[in-house]
Order: sequence, then structure tokens, then C-alpha cells
Amino acid sequence: MPTETAAGRRPIGLLLVAIPVFLVIWLVIWPAINAISRTIWRTDADGHSSFDLSSYAFFFSDRYSLDNLAVTLWTTLVCAVLLLVICLPIALYLRFSHGRLPAYVQALAILPMFVPSIILAFAFIRVLGPNGMVDILLNAVGLPKIRTPYLTPWGPVIGLVWDNIPLTVLILLSGLGSVANQSIEAARDVGANTIRVFWHIILPRISNSILVALSFSVLGIFSSFTLPYLLGPASPEMLGPFMQRTLRDVQDPIGAMTQAVVAFGFCILFGLFYVRSVARNRGK
Repeated sequence: MPTETAAGRRPIGLLLVAIPVFLVIWLVIWPAINAISRTIWRTDADGHSSFDLSSYAFFFSDRYSLDNLAVTLWTTLVCAVLLLVICLPIALYLRFSHGRLPAYVQALAILPMFVPSIILAFAFIRVLGPNGMVDILLNAVGLPKIRTPYLTPWGPVIGLVWDNIPLTVLILLSGLGSVANQSIEAARDVGANTIRVFWHIILPRISNSILVALSFSVLGIFSSFTLPYLLGPASPEMLGPFMQRTLRDVQDPIGAMTQAVVAFGFCILFGLFYVRSVARNRGK
């Protein structure tokens, strides 16, 4: 009887996953395959197609393209580290604290989720930009102006970290929900201090959540456009603005596709960490 029930439910389960799988193939996998094929197969004037990797050879030999890739990887790495350093203490505080104050802290941590990126960029410029609010306040008390991070590599870092705090905090907070208070109390009963409790009790149980949070953040940061375009320097620039400028200003669609394929390749590497984490979680 259980076998028959499972067999009857199998078509329904396959039907439920068919639509999202179809959308992934249609909107993600097929465009990626099409872009890759257009960058490695060239058609001449006579209609003959040939295998050609010249666009990739140019990308990985062009100093400007490599500088843009390097600043994208640097921004992604710095943002990931800062997000972990900022969001993990917030999630720990929210998990093990009680009262009204943690509720207000959680509301502030989730607030950036409801602020559009364009509004965030405008607020950043008005506060930390040249002659912004901070400069006005410093000038009012006779202090020198700050060196603004606006239009420097640190501009997108600040904006992207702020923009990704809500999702990171929520994922870490969800992972901390699996940490039982009894296990922490038992560790403290045998003399474990706060650092040992965190290292031996809490951290092993939220390692998958940390990996998932960083994977989502890295994928979003690596493919970001609005904040790097508005807050970052013109040279070097992150791959998002670089693709847009290559397509619109340089009128080089093959070059823009090549940059997109390279970015997609790095995102696949980051995505494998997430897939591995999910598979390991289900295995457990």
C-alpha cells in the first residue's frame, strides 16, 4: 500500500517541479548555451562557421579587462568578509537575546531589504559624497573634510554590504535556530567559556548556513550593476558596468557576451558551494 501511494504521488511531484525546471532551462541554461556558442563559433561572410576563441584570448590578454575582473573579485571577496564579520554577531545577538531591543535591532537589520538600490545610492552620495552631510558637519565644527569613498572601489563595497545585510542576517538566524539551548547550557555546566561554546557548539551547526549565506551574497555581488555603476570608479570598473559599456558604448556584443560568459563561469564556481551544502544537508 505505501508503495502504491508513493507511485501515485510521483507524477504529481514531477508535474510540480516541471514548471520551475522549464523556466530555469528557458531563462538561464538556454541563454547561457546560446551566449557560449556565439562566442566560440564565428560565421564568415560566406556563411561558414569555425571554432574561434579569439574573444576569450583578447579578454585574458587585455590589461583593462583583467583589471576589471580583478576589481570584481576583490570587491566580492571584501564584501563577503565584511558581511560575515557584521552579520554573524548581529544574528548571534538576535538568537540569544530577549526583549524589545533585539526586535528593534532586527527591524533595522532588515530595513535595507525595503530600500531600492537607486535610493540607497542617492543617500550614499548625499551623506558620504563630496560636500555631503558628513562634510557639512565636519566643516561646521572646524574639522577637515573626509576623503570620500564615492567613485572609488570602496564606494560599491559600502553600498553592496549594506544592501546584502538583510538576507545574510536572515539566513544565519535561520541556521542558529537549530542550535538548542540545552546543548549550550550543558557546555557551560562543564566549564566552557563563551569562545569555546561558539567554536565547538555553535559554529559546527551553522557552518552550512554560513556557506549558503556567503554563496547567495557572492552571487548577487558578482553580478551587481546599479550600485557599482553609480558609486564606483569609471576605471577599473566591475564586470556589470563593464558589460553594459561594452555593449552600448563600444557596440561590441560579442565582447559583452564574452564578459558575461566569464562572469557566469565564476558564478558557477560560487554556486557549487551552495549546491554542495544543500546536498550535504539532505544527506544528513
